[in-house]
Amino acid sequence: MYKYLLLGLMVCVLAVACKKSGVDPGKQPEETDTVPTVNYPENNFKAPLYWSPYEYNIINDDYIPESEWASNIDWMDENLKEYGYKMICIDGWGDDSQFNTDGYRTTHSRTWAHDYAWWANNLKSRGMTLGMYNNPLWVIKTAADAGVKIKGTNIPLSSIMNEGEKALWFKWVQVDKPGAEEYVKGYIQYYADMGIKYLRVDFLSWFETGYDRNLGTVGPKRTKEQYEKALRWMKEACDVNSIFLSLVMPNLNNEGDLERKYGNMVRINDDTGDGKWWRFSDVERGVRRTGWSQYSNPFDGYTYWSTISGRGKMILDGDFIRINTFSNDEEKRSVISLHLLAGGPVTVSDRYNSIGANLWLYQNKEMLALNTDGFVGKPLSIDPNNEDSQVWTGQLSNGDWIVGLFNRESTAKSRSINLSSLGLSGKASVRDLWKHEDLPKAESFTTSIPAHGCVVLKVSK
Repeated sequence: MYKYLLLGLMVCVLAVACKKSGVDPGKQPEETDTVPTVNYPENNFKAPLYWSPYEYNIINDDYIPESEWASNIDWMDENLKEYGYKMICIDGWGDDSQFNTDGYRTTHSRTWAHDYAWWANNLKSRGMTLGMYNNPLWVIKTAADAGVKIKGTNIPLSSIMNEGEKALWFKWVQVDKPGAEEYVKGYIQYYADMGIKYLRVDFLSWFETGYDRNLGTVGPKRTKEQYEKALRWMKEACDVNSIFLSLVMPNLNNEGDLERKYGNMVRINDDTGDGKWWRFSDVERGVRRTGWSQYSNPFDGYTYWSTISGRGKMILDGDFIRINTFSNDEEKRSVISLHLLAGGPVTVSDRYNSIGANLWLYQNKEMLALNTDGFVGKPLSIDPNNEDSQVWTGQLSNGDWIVGLFNRESTAKSRSINLSSLGLSGKASVRDLWKHEDLPKAESFTTSIPAHGCVVLKVSK
């Protein structure tokens, strides 16, 4: 099933790239609705640093063999664990043919010798953790057909499916059916019992609206109440077990109102795909669309959705990083920098045999200190078409300022900042976090930045 899912996703990527005339412009930032004034829950998590097999999956259009999975874990253990990358998160593909007596999926692939529980224990013994990719709203049809009962009840699993529902790829939980809540929460508890602390829930837009921009109708449209009920169940089960809830492919309707109530992190751009600068910054640049994904590239997504991020607020997810696909060190530094300045995760998808000479980019302790601190910066403008959106600022918990000067353009550009705009008077200490150099004390800073490059400064009084 997941092989066909991937083929569909690749079609989506190509369609977005090649059919620009089919883009729905939607509302531009200056026209958007006011962010709802709601007291959203405090988010006690910070963005994770972790590895995903996504690069292997997307290149090979297949599940990752267990031997490759193991080799990459060894590589992460040896090279990146000490820098804070302590989670290994499975992704899609594989198959759901293996399930337990409660109908819950037990392993990534029928070809694997070990199940999720075994790998969770293996990683724990290394001082690492297993992250889980799955949607507890998915029902394994073969389990339902086998007569499985929902855990803790005498309700048949098949009764919370709708066999007549015309939905692509997935059998969705019907949230208004008896036993649906027990199934969803039981699925999350099943993972919690094996030590899982991170749950990545995908295809939420398909569940909510039954629509995909490139594929058209993929299922029924559900009510706001049904979507909210599903998110609430997930949050309640995750909160009880201190599990980080990552929401993937959300429509973020009404400025992400529901996702902000129930999730810890939301995806804000299309899939990484083949990587490269085009995917990171240029594809459909500055175009806001309706529904998933409102912005196509991470730079636009981080820029606009900075309206909902911040310390103790929603974490923005710019998707996986394939640093080996970028053309030069300028681009590579910009990619790592934006994820960290926006308070997003650094999700390594490069592999032990594809990373090349790029490991150092993931090992910059001065940059990673932003993640440790819980830093979340903001652009000077939330409009990706405004050049001010390429200047980011924010404060560390000790009061020091971080300034990120980016250049998304194809030629060198001058970028500057007057430090008085940060509330500083007189000359301040300035440090370049990529050069690892203290610069002369200054009241302002101006520099020429190469195409696709950046400068990240720490400013302190």
